[in-house]
Amino acid sequence: MFLTRVLTATVLLAAFLAALFLLDRAAFAAVVAVVIVLAAYEWGNLAGLGRRVRLAYAAACLILFGLLLGSALVEPVLWAAALFWILAVPWWIVAGVSGKDKAWLPAAGIVVLVPAGLAMAALPPRQILMILGLIWISDTAAYLAGRAWGRRKLAATISPGKTWEGVAGGAIGCVIYAIIWALSDPDLRVRVQGVMWILFLAGTLLLCALGVVGDLFESALKRQAGAKDSGKLLPGHGGVLDRIDSATAALPVALLLVQAMGAT
Repeated sequence: MFLTRVLTATVLLAAFLAALFLLDRAAFAAVVAVVIVLAAYEWGNLAGLGRRVRLAYAAACLILFGLLLGSALVEPVLWAAALFWILAVPWWIVAGVSGKDKAWLPAAGIVVLVPAGLAMAALPPRQILMILGLIWISDTAAYLAGRAWGRRKLAATISPGKTWEGVAGGAIGCVIYAIIWALSDPDLRVRVQGVMWILFLAGTLLLCALGVVGDLFESALKRQAGAKDSGKLLPGHGGVLDRIDSATAALPVALLLVQAMGAT
């Protein structure tokens, strides 16, 4: 299982990097659209939709992504997604995602997937890699810190393996990564000076926290559906949603922060 997981991760990373840096922006947006369709189908399954309805739901997400791509509505959509992740989802997680929420879950899936896809399509390749790197560092550092020092459960009923110590480790890893990023990137080094360091690191911690929220939300969605994974498409990893859950929460806010810094 471990070897399968590593091989799958290696192939996915290679394919992602190739698409990110070798394809033009229109072709890369098409790749993002495919990911949205696959993830939307899995979301529909976890939300209890029938097969035909899941197909229609995935198609609707694709059409909405295509209509919004490059339009003047992208920024309002990103702000709506940011409010959803910062305000609504934490409350929803605390209140509990259950079968009684099934009427809301399809709409929530659109807010989860479409804005994240729009952010991916809008961000320059290097910034996408840096932002996703932040999420990957957070996940890895949280896992290692949780294994070493984890005692207090973060959300025992949703994701028993996550601890507050792991979250702290992930946050520290994110801060270290962000400092290295800011000092090594010539453009960012010019922008992050003086008081901007405080705002930059605050934004880093916000993205780190949103990654945790995205992970927990998908875990809660799977738990209410009685599923271990969102799908079986990726050997050793589960489904597409299992790989992008943290990123869906962080990407819309990341693009807004990048725009606020004037870095796009």
